[in-house]
Amino acid sequence: MNVTSAPIRKIVIVGGGTAGWMAATYLARRLAHLRLSITVVDSAAIGTVGVGEATVPAIRDFLTAIELSEVEVLRATEGTIKYGIRFADWQRPGHAFFHPFGLYGVAAHGVAFHHYWLKQRGAGDNTPLAAYCLATQLADRDLFLPPADRPANDLGVFNFALHFDASRFATLLRRLALANGVQHVDGRIVEVERDGESGHVSHLLLESGERLDGELWIDCSGFRSLLLGEALGVPYVDWRRWLPCDRAIAIPCRGASPHKPLTTATARPAGWQWHIPLRHRVGNGYVYSSDFVSDNDAEALLTSHLEGEALAAPNRLRFTAGHRARFWEKNVVALGLASGFLEPLESTSITLIQSGLERLLPLFPDTACDPRLAATYNRQSVLEFERIRDFLLLHYLPNQRRGEPFWDFMRAVPPTEGLQIKMDAWRSAGEFVRNEWDTFQDPSWLSMYAGFDDLPARHSPLADRFDHATLTDSLARMRAAIDTTLKLAEPHHAFLSRVADGRTENARGH
Repeated sequence: MNVTSAPIRKIVIVGGGTAGWMAATYLARRLAHLRLSITVVDSAAIGTVGVGEATVPAIRDFLTAIELSEVEVLRATEGTIKYGIRFADWQRPGHAFFHPFGLYGVAAHGVAFHHYWLKQRGAGDNTPLAAYCLATQLADRDLFLPPADRPANDLGVFNFALHFDASRFATLLRRLALANGVQHVDGRIVEVERDGESGHVSHLLLESGERLDGELWIDCSGFRSLLLGEALGVPYVDWRRWLPCDRAIAIPCRGASPHKPLTTATARPAGWQWHIPLRHRVGNGYVYSSDFVSDNDAEALLTSHLEGEALAAPNRLRFTAGHRARFWEKNVVALGLASGFLEPLESTSITLIQSGLERLLPLFPDTACDPRLAATYNRQSVLEFERIRDFLLLHYLPNQRRGEPFWDFMRAVPPTEGLQIKMDAWRSAGEFVRNEWDTFQDPSWLSMYAGFDDLPARHSPLADRFDHATLTDSLARMRAAIDTTLKLAEPHHAFLSRVADGRTENARGH
């Protein structure tokens, strides 16, 4: 096959699961005007990982793009609301802090709010930073309030994400994709055929003997990376020197009581445990380093920390933090686990699938697949992975869990150059360094620094524009404004009951 430049007419997505069906629904919606043939090839005999059950607020943009409402997803997947992540015992046992999807306080005269908070703290005011974040207060009080379309000021700027049953989410997407003309082939792939001249993937041979052709291939085949890794030989970049956790055990269990609208990540001796509340069950998992605990001991620890009866056998996963050296090679683009993996500490697995799709559309190729398009895509994808890696590493470096081998080791991990630059700017001046393709913005970094009590030695002199008494009054009014807004919210469980009963069709603000 001599590849010529012609419009793409056939897209084949290899692998179902969350990544495959997200790709199918998104491409079917966004490229509907091109009248493409889109086919998903997977095998019912091959299981999927299916433990990506927490998201970040970007999921709401994805749902808008595929014309699904949050309420439809919540209802179909037994989902719940998420305003952020509670980190328990990360700084030290008995200590917790919250990473919210929202802003802190209100900036004034071009000076970030945290400098005023630091000034007050230096003067003896111990009011926690969390008191100035509406998202944190909603989560802590088990309340639901949709973000306002036009908040009066930064105190009203917050967002939410979703928890959902990953297998039910994939089923929902599959149904939507098929309704939008996507074809589905259930079969096991036994051979990947490539063009001898261009090296492009040309056909798949299935166990049934069926032979499928395609022009653009989306590899969603999971850790195996059937097309990008195996067929095209793109190597894997190993990041275990920074993120040594390489195992996970997942076990769903019955919920003991209504839960707050948040994910919980609890530090454990050799890693951390996730807790994701759904309406019909709780998702639990232990992410750990096999250098510091055996699989059996890790499973025993996780089992001992379940709040209710286990609902399935433990699902053991092995992974290596990192990514494929290239995400797009020739006529293959990899998404999800086929492209790389970062531990789910900040629920980034699904958003990386989403951002990969969003990057692809502006660079959508013709059948020649100009290598310059792939080069741009790969640069952006690597940067995004690197930025998230650095943010995840920040969760470990400032820990004070002394005397525990894993946590002592993590405290001594040399930061990447990019992370060191960010930490230096913060510790010296309380300032944030913004980089291209930063997934997590200033409030997220602030929540980590403040959560670990990793604070600069001084506030900005620009904050001295106001005296202590003026700031005391101003900050008190901010807290009062948040309290007033909280009265507009309803209990999280009451909102979910309305969703389940079909008494609401909207989770958005007015």
